[in-house]
Amino acid sequence: MTQPPWRRERREHFPGVPAWSLATSQLAPEEFGVSRLEDVTREWAWGDNGSGPADGAGVRVCVLDTGVDAGHPRVGGLERSLVVADDDGDLAIVDCDPVDPAGHGTACAGLIRSIAPAVSLTSVRVLTDGRSGSGEALLAGLRWAIEEGFDLVNLSLSTTRSKFLPTLHELADRAYFRRCVLVASAHNMPVVSFPWTFSSVISVASHDEPDPMTYYYNPAPPAEFYARGVRVPVAWSGGKEIRSTGNSFAAPHITGICALILSRHRWLTPFQLKTVLYLAASNVVASKGDAHVRA
Repeated sequence: MTQPPWRRERREHFPGVPAWSLATSQLAPEEFGVSRLEDVTREWAWGDNGSGPADGAGVRVCVLDTGVDAGHPRVGGLERSLVVADDDGDLAIVDCDPVDPAGHGTACAGLIRSIAPAVSLTSVRVLTDGRSGSGEALLAGLRWAIEEGFDLVNLSLSTTRSKFLPTLHELADRAYFRRCVLVASAHNMPVVSFPWTFSSVISVASHDEPDPMTYYYNPAPPAEFYARGVRVPVAWSGGKEIRSTGNSFAAPHITGICALILSRHRWLTPFQLKTVLYLAASNVVASKGDAHVRA
């Protein structure tokens, strides 16, 4: 197969067959190559397989944030830079200069690049000052990213406004079935917000250790994973570097690791990718007979 089935045009409906079904008497199901998940280790997931460790090559990531400064040395360039713009009352996604008026998106992009150096990054600016933006802009940017077929979307943001919940849920489900993985940071405050609380996304909160490749599975969600997010050295606007704390910076660590995994195992579905993350987490142990040892 040259193109994954979920990237193709939807098949015509077969008369007399229920919707979403396949008339296998007329069209045989195609073989589907998947990566086996037995004995999953970090070495299997992204380590050196004889041709070097995974580097994110071939994986496309969209950063929905405040924009990204493409000229920052930690970012290393962008595939595209876009912004959600008001076009006579309608929101449109248009190309823009690769700048970041706040710094937040640049920080997230730089962290992804530091883990997956060969990944392709695209920026969509949906926030104006690093803290706020309209829910409509978030929905428009996310819808565009899903339709564009990105492998991963980094969402170091959330909304507490419940009126956006149904549409966000619908978009998250659409992403899941189109194999577009949403990696969302938990809110920094103990409040209910979205979309990180959705089961269809990979949700991330922070731990306070310095190793960027150390992450943990959380058996008590809604935040499913912990990654580095305390006093993290990050890129910032104007070519600067600062240290900052927040779940916003934990999410791109996981996005980068996901990019490594997908560059090595291109056919993983979202639930398989989440399973690989779980099995390769630093606190997950493997059962071998009566003993439990670290994988």
